[in-house]
Amino acid sequence: MADSKEANRGDAPGHRWLVLIHQLPPKPDYLRVKVRRRLQRIGAAPLKSTVYVLPATDEALEDFTWLVREIEADGGSAVLCEAELIDGISDEEVEAMIASQRDTSESAGVPLTPDRVEPGRTWVTREGVHVDRIASAWLIRRFIDERAHFKFVPARGYAPRQGELRFDMLKGEYTHEGERCTFQTLLSRFALRDRALTALGEIIHDIDCKDERFGRPETAGVASLVRGIVDNFAEDEERMERGVALFDDLYASLRKSRA
Repeated sequence: MADSKEANRGDAPGHRWLVLIHQLPPKPDYLRVKVRRRLQRIGAAPLKSTVYVLPATDEALEDFTWLVREIEADGGSAVLCEAELIDGISDEEVEAMIASQRDTSESAGVPLTPDRVEPGRTWVTREGVHVDRIASAWLIRRFIDERAHFKFVPARGYAPRQGELRFDMLKGEYTHEGERCTFQTLLSRFALRDRALTALGEIIHDIDCKDERFGRPETAGVASLVRGIVDNFAEDEERMERGVALFDDLYASLRKSRA
């Protein structure tokens, strides 16, 4: 009987766990804040100060793997493993911790304390902009920082200057989080509760992530228009300029249709 129990331990769904153990360098200071906020947003429960847990699902594995890469790119270290709880805390207690973490960290996808930025910041992103970066730049200029300046840099190896904010790039302050594209991350982090913007985020997500999650009827047409912009204009500034007109019109249309 004991052998049977041992063999069946962890067979029940949800009783296998992904455990992230990380160590961060003392500098830069923002890294600890960024990692903590990312862990809150994906709903990970803290077992210890640097040990976090999620159910062993494909979505959680993707979330943790992305975070591991960011931590290592910033000079920290992280270990990700799959485990079964033996003693000290029960599966039910961890499930309750995760549920509580998700309830308190976000409400309907909106952070408890929305981000705010001083106008006129420099926003940095990868060169060769495409749909998510073009749309995110439009969102920043229209709804977050109307005096924003944009800088386009190589995807790797760029050392940000003081005061710069990076988006849609590795180690960026605003980038993909869990299943969200960068546009959707900005909506969440700045608490932009607008049905038309939410609908636009769903369109951008399906084009950028290529997963047809939302399946909005406008998606194919917007994807074709963005491809046209990218094919016809080599310079990022030109792509951004054309994208502004596209997303201004699309936003107006979505507002009129009430998304």
